[in-house]
Amino acid sequence: MIERYTLPEMKQIWSDQNKFQKWLDVEIAACEAMAELGQIPAEALANIKRRASFTVERILEIEEVTRHDVIAFLTCVAENVGEDAKYIHMGLTSSDVVDTAQCVRMKEAGELLLQRLERLRQALLEKAKEHRYTLMIGRTHGIHAEPMTFGLKMLLWVAETERNIERLQHAIKTVSVGAISGAVGTYANIDPRVEAYVCKKLGLQPARVSTQIIQRDRHAEYLCTMAVIAASLDKFATEIRNLQRTDILEVEEYFNQGQKGSSAMPHKRNPITAENVSGLSRVVKANAMAALENVTLWHERDISHSSAERVIIPDSTTALDFMLYRFTGIMEKLLVYPENMKRNLEKTLGLVFSQRVLLALVDKGLTRERAYELVQRNAMEAWRTGTRFLDLLEGDADIKAHLTSEELAGLFDYSYHLKHIDEIYARFGL
Repeated sequence: MIERYTLPEMKQIWSDQNKFQKWLDVEIAACEAMAELGQIPAEALANIKRRASFTVERILEIEEVTRHDVIAFLTCVAENVGEDAKYIHMGLTSSDVVDTAQCVRMKEAGELLLQRLERLRQALLEKAKEHRYTLMIGRTHGIHAEPMTFGLKMLLWVAETERNIERLQHAIKTVSVGAISGAVGTYANIDPRVEAYVCKKLGLQPARVSTQIIQRDRHAEYLCTMAVIAASLDKFATEIRNLQRTDILEVEEYFNQGQKGSSAMPHKRNPITAENVSGLSRVVKANAMAALENVTLWHERDISHSSAERVIIPDSTTALDFMLYRFTGIMEKLLVYPENMKRNLEKTLGLVFSQRVLLALVDKGLTRERAYELVQRNAMEAWRTGTRFLDLLEGDADIKAHLTSEELAGLFDYSYHLKHIDEIYARFGL
């Protein structure tokens, strides 16, 4: 049985409790920095660190009156700290706290997704190694093309997943910044050294320059990276769905004991998990568009981005977390049917070797155009009559004028298409 996904890690990252805790982490770190600079008495800092606390319920209760979440948070904390609360948020603006804390959570979410991607990479790598020489038909336009291996298909997905890991690592770096720079980013009421201290403590880099907010091209890159990863998963899942079709059935999602595929048709074994992945990819890709729209704000800041971000950032990271979990489960339990791959490979009665015959005729001195004409006319006859391609070639005087029966038979060899497989695998250290 595939372990059940319960969302514990990602759910905690985007919980109200964690949000307000990160806000408090920013505020206390700022107080520590100001105390080092002699702006806050040491005893006041000790009191703040000892007594600063909150409850989500109390913050939401206060917000019903203030209609301002940061003020509600600060009021709640002040109720617990007492008089020394006057030193909390000194010289800061709301976005200093909210944006810096949000970047911490985006970093946390991204690092969780990196773990998911690495597990997927390992699952794909195992399938690539297991099926290195498992012959199957390659398809272009959905039509049989030439032989390849299922392992090579998996290796292609390994490479794409590795690129997605690199993309996400870069996106995490891009959003791992903080800004404690005041109302319009001038540090008029806050020392830049406070920002440096806070960012170092929270594992961030100070933004080189900010307005009232951290600039949203960073968030757009992060969400667009989520969308690219989702698109890759959709691509992989769509291939699984196609290969599971009854008339192909080369691979299949694992079907649990007692699982049901249809309320009406007891025989059904549907690729529902891959379909889930494809469907959720549309949500993540759509959210990236909202992130791009959020780049454009009025002057030094407006809040048109804020309401969208409360949805798109938690939703995209959570959806992608779920997608990675589910698709990795598909790959770890994937049912592979090499015998069906071989059967499908032979459905066109040898037509998959048409290019090899073409090249052999060119080697004999024919022009490419003449060779193509001779091969295609026999290929079309094979399509029309269901006759073995090799038999038609053997009966074609124009072909036999250049290729002997032994030479023709030698062209119909699947191993020919595997001769560079090891070279490709070597690029991956395999």
